[in-house]
Amino acid sequence: MIYCKMKGDLIFIISTLHCSMTGIPKENRPVILTFHDIGLNYKTCFDGFFSHEDMQEITRHFAVCHVNAPGQQECASTLPTGYTYPSMDQLAETLPIVLKHFKVAACILIDQLSSRGSLLYIYLLQLNHPDLVEGLVLINVNAQAEGWMDWATHKFSGLTHAVPDMVISHLFGKEEIHNNHDLIATFRHHITTRINQTNLQHFVKSYNSRRHLDIERPSAGGTVNVKTLKCPALLVVGDSSPAVDAVVDCNSKMNPTKTTFLKMADCGGLPQVDQPAKLAEAFKYFIQGLGYMSSAGMTRLSRSRTASGNSVSSLDASRLRTRNRTHTGEGQRGRSHTDVSMESASNSSVEPVLPATIHSTEVSC
Repeated sequence: MIYCKMKGDLIFIISTLHCSMTGIPKENRPVILTFHDIGLNYKTCFDGFFSHEDMQEITRHFAVCHVNAPGQQECASTLPTGYTYPSMDQLAETLPIVLKHFKVAACILIDQLSSRGSLLYIYLLQLNHPDLVEGLVLINVNAQAEGWMDWATHKFSGLTHAVPDMVISHLFGKEEIHNNHDLIATFRHHITTRINQTNLQHFVKSYNSRRHLDIERPSAGGTVNVKTLKCPALLVVGDSSPAVDAVVDCNSKMNPTKTTFLKMADCGGLPQVDQPAKLAEAFKYFIQGLGYMSSAGMTRLSRSRTASGNSVSSLDASRLRTRNRTHTGEGQRGRSHTDVSMESASNSSVEPVLPATIHSTEVSC
């Protein structure tokens, strides 16, 4: 049951989500839906990236819906006493309600919640709503439950004053923490002064209660009932991120015909902050692989030490190839195979541009 308050707040059953929609959703294309990591909200996680000049071509064609986890928006009020914070499973079920509220039929999900629970709710979202997610961009994703090191860190940093330190270690690698003092100071200031600490503890506890997701890489001629993500996915991680090993492991379990693994050189725990131009161009290719923005202009990425893992596509020094294969039956193909390289130019077709209207909504689930 959904009803609206006078100020446009949306009320569900479980909790409250603060959402911000930029642009006007169109019937013939998905919206870009984002979800942030612990210690962040959509502004600190994605605002700079979507404001970057190289993202403007995308945001002119796609509406963007940013979702804050319950109580994580800036200067949020403390959640009520006795409030039960939603699990990752429950968070999965809030996203379809958000999209339904905005009358959106499908989305391209950009997820920065570098958690095992993150992939869990994405899988559940696809399982229960298979037509809702057209593509996934997963930053620092991990398919495992909380390990013993995570458990120990959580146990020994349970005090309120220690939560910011735990979040910083979760977001950034040791090299970044030791060398990039300005960046760390900026995010530490935000975590300690702009995020409600009680609410953050609730979110961290939910994150640490995530469960293992048994996904596996489908083999040629194997069972069709294997647990795997069905839609195209772009896995992104910085080469000095604390999540590198987890992302590599996750990539080994993904469907190789639908997965692109992008390991970004000279990049830490927040690729959209460290290398926004490179990530924006990779995202353009990914969107083109889904069959959109055929007229988008492409520029060759500057040479870098970007490495790639065992995946269908990779971004090395100067080329990202995105492949999307969909089979509708033996000898028959649905959406055609797309192969885009850094040398590609653009087609001559023209797509309509969306106006940049912005409005915010609070969604209570």
